[in-house]
Amino acid sequence: MEPTTFVLFGATGDLAKRKIYPALYNLFVDKKLPSSFTVFGLGRRELTDETFQANVEKSILTFSRRKANDPVQLKQFINAFRYNVLDIGRKEDYQKLLNRIEQREQELAVTPNRLFYLSVGPEFFETIASNIKESGLGSAAGWKRLIIEKPFGRDLQSARWLNQQLSQAFAEHEIFRIDHYLGKPMVQKLGILQQNNPVLNALWTSRYIANVQITASETVGVEERAAYYDHSGAVRDMFQNHMLQLLMMLATHLPKNSSSEEVRSRKKQVMESLVPLQPYEVAASVIRGQYQAGQINGEPVIGYTSEPNIAPDSMNDTFIAAKLQIDGAFWRDVPFYIRTGKRMKEKSTRIVIEFKEPVQQRNNETKTPNLLVFEISPNEGITLQLNSNEPGQSGDVEPIHLAFHMNGSEMPEAYESLIHSALYGDATYFAHWDEVELSWKWVDPILKAFEENLAPLHYYPAGSYGPAESDELLARDGFHWWFDSKPEQAAEEKEFALHVNK
Repeated sequence: MEPTTFVLFGATGDLAKRKIYPALYNLFVDKKLPSSFTVFGLGRRELTDETFQANVEKSILTFSRRKANDPVQLKQFINAFRYNVLDIGRKEDYQKLLNRIEQREQELAVTPNRLFYLSVGPEFFETIASNIKESGLGSAAGWKRLIIEKPFGRDLQSARWLNQQLSQAFAEHEIFRIDHYLGKPMVQKLGILQQNNPVLNALWTSRYIANVQITASETVGVEERAAYYDHSGAVRDMFQNHMLQLLMMLATHLPKNSSSEEVRSRKKQVMESLVPLQPYEVAASVIRGQYQAGQINGEPVIGYTSEPNIAPDSMNDTFIAAKLQIDGAFWRDVPFYIRTGKRMKEKSTRIVIEFKEPVQQRNNETKTPNLLVFEISPNEGITLQLNSNEPGQSGDVEPIHLAFHMNGSEMPEAYESLIHSALYGDATYFAHWDEVELSWKWVDPILKAFEENLAPLHYYPAGSYGPAESDELLARDGFHWWFDSKPEQAAEEKEFALHVNK
């Protein structure tokens, strides 16, 4: 891996402490960082290098998935960190930073490859990118790359404007838009499994699949994010980015050994094939909700409009469920149901594929379909639920579970995978501008319908699975949401689990 200078804007922020520093440390332990690697943390506070290094060490000890049991190794990692005071709008600070970076690169006798990570609010992206270009920070003899966090715009118009500004300082292949869902190991396995498994590849078609359900539920409320969330809602915060990215990853049909460009091209095709909605059609296909007072894990919680810093008359959405259709050869007539919400009964992200041609029980006409379930979080694994007659019994259908579970304690965090890919210049699991633009284009009519109150706001008690209208959305097509009640751990359940340590 090439020598790299890692320049982190927002180095004293919460994301850096909880995610970025632990990710870098675990990459270091796994020998997945360049042998010559320097981190310049930037912030407005006056800190010495030593104080900054002590803060980074505290972050590792508190948040790393691995315990830092080797003090020599930890010290070696911490020594790569430097700190610079930088006011985002002050041009002279960028020049001082450049001088110090060049001095460090000369000391190490390395090529000036620079990775800029913007762990700051999107309102600062344009200013930082412009100053990187003007100061010469990005005109080094080596490569330059820019990592940015969501949200990327608030709607189609603002996203296009922001992309135009960034493109003046960085080319598209140099911009890495992080969607941390794309860094999750199970999400990255979606395409690989379909490519390499002939059984799944044969089933990956409307001929066999009845419907697809993608759920991302949270038990938490808005907490300290109230100021941001009340102006964003579930559509902007989750649906436009995370949920549509999961849809793209699942629905792509990738040839073996696909390149980054091939993956992006196929994901773009999925978005282009997504049947658009007009604002007046939104109410029939999209359910928006807002949580009210209820209970989470047996404890009472307040409703959304009673949260601190939330207006009592707020019409903001904390829940979204939608029916989507892909007008393509593989997925035509297969409904995709997507839902995401806060203050739900359980924290879970999963994809459920329900197959056609269900086996019918002999004693009644109840349909028991086969299911393929991808558990993405908090646990990661794949379950294929097959239905067969119990030998020697009455002939009733009983499910057999074939399960693959991943050892969570050994799995890399999403930010580890994504930062490692960015250091290599591999953009496979980052959001390309075409995907972002097409996602906003599809979501914009929904935002317009909400603004014009063309889709009613439904309410649901905290600790539930969302508004009843979400269930009705599927019931109209003869389906229901899977796993909305935790299954009983029946003694007769047949479960074969393969536990694989990674």
